[in-house]
Amino acid sequence: MKFHVRLRPSFLRLTVLTLTAMALIVPSRRNQPCHAADSKEGSRTPIGTKIDELHFTDIRGLKRTLTEMGQPSATVMVFTTSSCPLVRRSFPKLKELAATFRDQNVLFVAVNVGASDTVRDMAAQAVEFEVPFYFVKDADLSAARALGVTRTPEVVVLDQGRALRYRGRIDDQLRIGGSRPTASRDDLEEAIREVLAGKTVSIAETAVDGCEITPPTQRPTRSDITWAKDVAAIVHSKCANCHRPGTAAPFSLLSYDDAAANAEMIRTVIDNETMPPWFASKSSAHFQNDASLSSDEKNLLLDWIALGWPPGELTSAPAQPERIAAEWKIGEPDLIVSMLDEHDVPATGFVPYQYTVLPYLFFNETWIEAIEIKPDNPAVVHHCNMAYVTKEGAGEETFITGHVPGGQPMDLGNFDNGVAVRIPAGAGLGLQIHYTTTGKEERCRIRVGLRFPRRTVQKQVRHFLLDPRGWQIPPSDPAFRLEAKHTLDRNANLLGLFTHMHVRGRDMSFYADHDDKPSETLLQIPNYNFEWQLGYELKPGDKVFPKGTVIRAVAHFDNSPFNPFNPDPKATVRYGPQTVDEMFNGFVFYVDDDESLNLTVDEKTGRARK
Repeated sequence: MKFHVRLRPSFLRLTVLTLTAMALIVPSRRNQPCHAADSKEGSRTPIGTKIDELHFTDIRGLKRTLTEMGQPSATVMVFTTSSCPLVRRSFPKLKELAATFRDQNVLFVAVNVGASDTVRDMAAQAVEFEVPFYFVKDADLSAARALGVTRTPEVVVLDQGRALRYRGRIDDQLRIGGSRPTASRDDLEEAIREVLAGKTVSIAETAVDGCEITPPTQRPTRSDITWAKDVAAIVHSKCANCHRPGTAAPFSLLSYDDAAANAEMIRTVIDNETMPPWFASKSSAHFQNDASLSSDEKNLLLDWIALGWPPGELTSAPAQPERIAAEWKIGEPDLIVSMLDEHDVPATGFVPYQYTVLPYLFFNETWIEAIEIKPDNPAVVHHCNMAYVTKEGAGEETFITGHVPGGQPMDLGNFDNGVAVRIPAGAGLGLQIHYTTTGKEERCRIRVGLRFPRRTVQKQVRHFLLDPRGWQIPPSDPAFRLEAKHTLDRNANLLGLFTHMHVRGRDMSFYADHDDKPSETLLQIPNYNFEWQLGYELKPGDKVFPKGTVIRAVAHFDNSPFNPFNPDPKATVRYGPQTVDEMFNGFVFYVDDDESLNLTVDEKTGRARK
C-alpha cells in the first residue's frame, strides 16, 4: 500500500523561508574550524610537521626520548597493543620490512599504547613474535597525540629531520574482518622508499582499519583505602623484607611515614614493574618464590597513592615486621668456612678471575640442604661461583651454586621434598670470584655458610648448563638470537631455572619439547635485568618430564646504541668473563624422579648414618 502526502504551496513557501533564516543565524559547520570534539581526523597533526621530541618508557622501565634513538635516515613507528588482533597479524610483514631496510639506516620502533598493557607485557610481545626492533611504551599517549595516531597498528614515517612524512596503514591486505590474498598497494614500503629518495610521499595519508586507541583509565576506583586497613599488610609482606634499616635498599618502608614520604617513587616502580623484583612474564610457569604483586595488590596501592596516601587509624595498623636478627638468610649455619686471606681489588680496570680453595676438607660423603656465599664487601663482587673440588679438579659437573647481584642463596629446604647437595668424600670447596672495581682500592673476604639436612634425604639435586659458544654479536644489533638445548637422560622433576647474561642481555626463555606436542613455556624473562639475577623455583611435581624431553633456551642480546647499559655498540661482542663481554648461561636444576635414597643424615655433620 502506498501513501501520498500533498503539501500546500503556502506550507512549502513557509518552510523555505524558515530554513533560509536559520542558515543566516547558524553558520554552516562546514565553514567552522574543526575541533577535537568535532572530528578526530580534522584535529590530527598535519603531514610535514616537524616533531621536536617524543617521550617513552623502554622495556627496562627507563624514561627515554626520540633523540636517544639516534639520527636514522627514516624512522618508522608502529603503534601496538598486546590485544589487537591486527597488530599480531602484522608483525611478520613489519619484520620483513625491517630486514629489507636494515642496511639503509631505517629505524623501526613498536610503540605500545595498550591501556592495560604493562611494560613486561610489551616486552613479552617482542619475545613471542621475535621482533628484532625496539619496543617502547607510550603510557600517557603523548606520542600518539603528537603524531595524530588514533588506531593500532597505525604507522608513521619520519624523515631524517623528524618531519612527519607518512601516516596510515601498512597496506590494505589485512583487515579486522578478514584479509585479501595480496595488498593492492604497499603503502608503508612505498612511503619509506620515497622518503629515502628525498621525494614527496605520493600518498601521504591512508585510512587505517584497526583497533581504536583507548585512553588510560583514571584512578582511583575506590575511595575508602587507608594505610592502616589495606596498605600496610601488603607493604610489610612484599617490600619491608628488603626496605628496612641496615639493608642495601635506599629507604625503609616499615612505617606509614616511610611509605608516604616515598609514595610517588612507589607509584613509578609499580607502574614499571621494577619492584618488587620479579621478571617472569605471565606466560611462564607458576613459581613458588614469586615475589610479584597481584593485580589486586597493584591496584590497591595505586589507588591509595592517588587518594593522597590516607593513613586511617594508625593505632589499628598491623605491627611492623620484627627486625631480622639472623646474619645469614639461610638461618644460623651448621658450618662456616672462610677464605684465609682477603683479596685486594684495584681502584680501576678489569680484574682477572680469582680462584681459591676454602680451608676445609670433607673426609666423608656429606649432604647439604642450604648454602649461602657471603662476601664481606658485596659491592666489589660481580659474581662468585662455587663447586666441589676433588683430586681430578673441578668443572661444570661439580658446580653447586653461586652468588649474583640480587640473587638468593640456595635453600633446598624450600622444596620440602628431601632434596640435598652431595659432596663426595675427599672433596673441598672451590670459589671462582669475579671482582669489579668501584673507583677506589677495596678489599674483600668471602665466607660460605652450610646448613645440613633436618629431614630424610630422598634425592640428590642435579643440574645441567645451557652454554653455547663460538658466537659473536654484530655491532648495533638490537636482537641477536642464541639458542641452546639439552636432552634429558632420565625422568626429571624440575626444581628451578636460572639465567645469567651481562648488560647486553635482553631476554631469555626456557621451553620443553616432548612427545611431538607444542613447545611448553617454562620461563620467559622478557626484560632481563643484570642487577637482579633471580632464581625461579618450581614446586616439586609441577613440571615432570620423561627421558628424551628436550629442554631448550633462547636468548636475545641488545648491542644497539639504544641499550642504556651498552658499553660500546660499535664493538663486535664475543663470549668472555668481563661485563663488556657477554655470556649465555641457562641453568636447569632437577632431581631424578625415580630416585629414592632414604638417607638419615646427622644434623651436626651432614654425614649419612648407617
